[in-house]
Amino acid sequence: EHHTEALQTNNRAHQAESEGCKTERKGVKSVGTIESKAMVCSGLFVGGLLVSAVSAFTVVDPSQSSLLSRGRRTASRSSLQMALDKPILTIGTRGSMLALAQAHETKRRLGEKFPELAEEGAIELKVISTTGDERLEIALSEIGGKGLFTKELDVALLTKQVDICVHSMKDVPTWLVDGTILPVNLPREDTRDVFISKVAKRIEDLPEGAVVGTASLRRAAQVLYKNPKVKVVNFRGNVQTRLRKLDEKQVDATMLALAGLNRLGMTDVATSVLDHDEILPAVSQGAIGIQCRADDERVQKYIAPLGCAKTKAAVDCERAFLGGLDGNCRTPIAGHAFITEDGRLKFKGMVSSMDGSEFFYVEKEGAVEDGPKMGKEAADEITAQCGEEFLEKLRAATPHNTLPSPHMYEATA
Repeated sequence: EHHTEALQTNNRAHQAESEGCKTERKGVKSVGTIESKAMVCSGLFVGGLLVSAVSAFTVVDPSQSSLLSRGRRTASRSSLQMALDKPILTIGTRGSMLALAQAHETKRRLGEKFPELAEEGAIELKVISTTGDERLEIALSEIGGKGLFTKELDVALLTKQVDICVHSMKDVPTWLVDGTILPVNLPREDTRDVFISKVAKRIEDLPEGAVVGTASLRRAAQVLYKNPKVKVVNFRGNVQTRLRKLDEKQVDATMLALAGLNRLGMTDVATSVLDHDEILPAVSQGAIGIQCRADDERVQKYIAPLGCAKTKAAVDCERAFLGGLDGNCRTPIAGHAFITEDGRLKFKGMVSSMDGSEFFYVEKEGAVEDGPKMGKEAADEITAQCGEEFLEKLRAATPHNTLPSPHMYEATA
């Protein structure tokens, strides 16, 4: 009781002093020690305990008292964050369940690497709606392609509304806006597609006239090659929306990335998993990327330990292939790279016609560090195979000769 009374008396005596010593945002270091003028003046050594007038630093182990003699003390970044009432990092993300799952995975990994980021409120998720999310009634090929899922996030990043953006890499254009970089890929998920249907176990088993829904020209072309009797229609929306449309019998079948279903814990909806020799995946499928400002060294230090070198090597190779072909959502292009057990990088790429009647393939193997070079060489080789005129025809494709609306057909289910 005497000890408690002493603490209360001492705190009252120093209340005025502590009010004048509150931490200001300006001049406070983001990581590490806090200068004595910012915090130490609010610390009082009483009865063997270090007591602070700032609520975030109520009691500190007695062994820390020696820091006072040096005029400073080490404070956890999480406590500083609470004192400032501001998150340490703000993550920009789209609002779909899958996008949020990827953002939460990033948040979890950051917390595992940095204890201060594991504290409640240390990381904020900021949901940003993109044009690609809002215009679901129109094919991506009609409204501009992949950049529609990243443009608003780019703006938020450059205007410092967020510190990092978390992306599905297959949605990211091969170019980045000036002032930003994408230095980190998380460990990659399964890169395969899944087939989902209530009327068939395989694509080849779909009956004549069956309607397959997909927004991907890559998937559409490969489906039509495997089963030219089906009709393929534009089919957009998040995972839950597509599954609901399937249940409503708007289409007979659809395909999704296994990576997304794994992250959502929904793999039970898959009718079958399609190996790479059946359906070659999209460039960067299954990979998560973290984008930040090019000059933000503080943020780069936080995200660097999250990077997976193997994933980044494969993704860089695939994106170099796509960039070499000037690929977009109007071109049926696929590409997949991986590192073999003996440490070599292998790549397979594909370009096809819209209707799946013509296919061109290329395969490369080389050193892991030569990934971007391999991707560009693969693009040059496949261009030589199919001809520049063939690619120009694909790039010039209009919505009228890509995928029709699902309302043009009735599903057989």
